Amino acid sequence: MFIKYLTITSPIDTIREIEFKSGLNLIIDNTPTTEGQLTGNNVGKTTVLKLVDFCLGSKPSIIYTDTENKKEVYDLVKDYLIDEEVVITLILVDDLKNPNSKEVVIKRNFLSRKKAIRSINGKAILEKEFEDELLKLLIPHQKAEKPTFRQIISHNIRYKDENINNTLKTLDRYTSDVEYETLYLFLLGCTFDDGAKKQVLLTKLKQEETFKERLEKKQTKTAYEIALSMIEDEISALDEKKSRFNLNENFEEDLEKLNSIKYRINRSSSLISKMKIRKELIEEAKKELENSISSIDLKQLEMLYTETTRNVSGIQKTFSDLVNYHNNMLVEKAKFIASELPSLITKISEEERNISELLRQEKEFSQKIAKGDSFEELEKVILELNEKYRTKGEYESIISQLVEVGDNINDLNDEIKKIDELLFSNDFEEILKVQIKKFNKYFSAISQDLYGEKYALKYDKVITKNNQQIYKFSAFNANMSSGKKQGEILCFDLAYILFADQENSPCLHFLLNDKKELMHDNQLIKVAEFVQDKDIQLVVSILRDKLPEGVIDNAHVAVELSQDSKLFKIESDQ
Repeated sequence: MFIKYLTITSPIDTIREIEFKSGLNLIIDNTPTTEGQLTGNNVGKTTVLKLVDFCLGSKPSIIYTDTENKKEVYDLVKDYLIDEEVVITLILVDDLKNPNSKEVVIKRNFLSRKKAIRSINGKAILEKEFEDELLKLLIPHQKAEKPTFRQIISHNIRYKDENINNTLKTLDRYTSDVEYETLYLFLLGCTFDDGAKKQVLLTKLKQEETFKERLEKKQTKTAYEIALSMIEDEISALDEKKSRFNLNENFEEDLEKLNSIKYRINRSSSLISKMKIRKELIEEAKKELENSISSIDLKQLEMLYTETTRNVSGIQKTFSDLVNYHNNMLVEKAKFIASELPSLITKISEEERNISELLRQEKEFSQKIAKGDSFEELEKVILELNEKYRTKGEYESIISQLVEVGDNINDLNDEIKKIDELLFSNDFEEILKVQIKKFNKYFSAISQDLYGEKYALKYDKVITKNNQQIYKFSAFNANMSSGKKQGEILCFDLAYILFADQENSPCLHFLLNDKKELMHDNQLIKVAEFVQDKDIQLVVSILRDKLPEGVIDNAHVAVELSQDSKLFKIESDQ
């Protein structure tokens, strides 16, 4: 597939229509060199490459964020693309020379949800299916899950630092060597359908090993097993202690009865004490009355009473009658006071018998409670048992998980081993050697032709830090300057297109390159001449004043930009 057109439109206008041709295509600035204060930077040259990448599935943010500092957003550009509802259309064709050649028309805009435009050949595509649809159309022979479409075309589009400065490591810095292994085995035509499966297995293996490390952060599996054994011994000892418990099942009831008995004893004691005091008071009163019976000299009193009756007429009672009356009255009063004593004595006697019974009961319940273990003590044992069982459960769970994760790791390693037995078999390695030899014919021939040096692709079988064997690919040559490095990268990309054509393997026939100012003038001239008669489309964004003489003569200027005419022409609206 080649790029035929890239158009930038709004609902009311065509902002840019950029045509591409076979050979070298230049995206340059036309800033006059006499105006020293103006430069060809920041006019949108690199953005052209980004727009092609955007149509091939990259995120919209690449257009309005700084390539080197993704936190820096160009709000002017972002707002313009959204507010003006800008649509980017990329037209790819199988053959630029054939007007009837098969076309693939890709449209995208920068709006979201229902307003989003994301279509291929007029058919709207969901975001999650967009990359798969591109893969079916542009790289139809790739049926496996890995490498992905974006990974396969990563060497075709070089404007990010990782793409510009690395020949083979064209993906982000977090990409594993296993992913690169799968990618380059695919690019070299070494059929390996288990590449995606191996990556998944290795990802799962890493997760399991990380989980195992977390489980064993405090102690190893052996330590947990020993600790569990000790916990089980402690549980047995507590169970035995619990079984020996002399538990009074009616402890609370008996304790309540004992307290009631003690209360009644106290009440009876108090009552007896009060009744005894009353008895004593009655007895004292009775004795006092008895002592009050007259014992005076009755003869003397009688002589006095006789003399009185002589002088006082009307007294009918004799003195003897008067004394008898007085004494009888005291006796009756003493009898009345003492009448309560028998019943009081009886009550005291009864209450003493009652208190005697209560004291017996108190002793009985006290002994009963004292001999039994209390619920409180049992609860302490049960609480301790519960804690031990909780710890036991925790240890058993960790051990179970460690056993499970250990089994998972073994199973995953077994599956990876089966894949590696095929991948690193002599037969597969022979195929790989043949394919690399085919590729290096182009790689070394192109580099010799363009730069007078032979570059080559090689592989090494290495063991990763996770103890996994992989094929690690690299390009090599003698010590090279940065310019030569750019030559190595370009030669690799050119060689791959020629190699893929020989293998009848579908590929993108265009290469997008930024910052080719790093290349020597001679290299640019030779590259322009090389791609002129090859079925290859090389798109380069470069400052015009860095172009060596003669390059434009062998190239197609796809678009010229300047400070007064930037890519989106936003400056004309200011």
